[in-house]
Amino acid sequence: METHVKVLGALQIALGALGLLAAIVLVVVFGVASGVVASVDDPGAAIALPIIGLTGTALVAFLLVLSLPNIIAGIGLIRLRPWARIAGIVLSILGLTVFPFGTIVGVYGIWVLFSKETERLFERPVAEFGLKN
Repeated sequence: METHVKVLGALQIALGALGLLAAIVLVVVFGVASGVVASVDDPGAAIALPIIGLTGTALVAFLLVLSLPNIIAGIGLIRLRPWARIAGIVLSILGLTVFPFGTIVGVYGIWVLFSKETERLFERPVAEFGLKN
């Protein structure tokens, strides 16, 4: 099951990277749109320019907020950190709504992370936390 956890971690990182790539594309698209609108000699363009900037900034921030947790949880899953299992479960459930790739990864993540074998894999011995029996 360790292999499945690491594959899930890699998939989470890939989904996060795709989100970051989409954010970069949006920065370019909205930057070009702002440049085109700024070059137009029309009074309406002055009104549209801040709206374009605000919309682009909001969309990019939204994508970053959605993508970074996937990357962080993916790294944690690959390193078998106990907190990453919980984060992976939450992200897998939320990912079910992102059709089709999020749904596929979400179902796979739920199957992997709710397995008893995986649960044992993420348990740490008491001695590892510096406590004595």
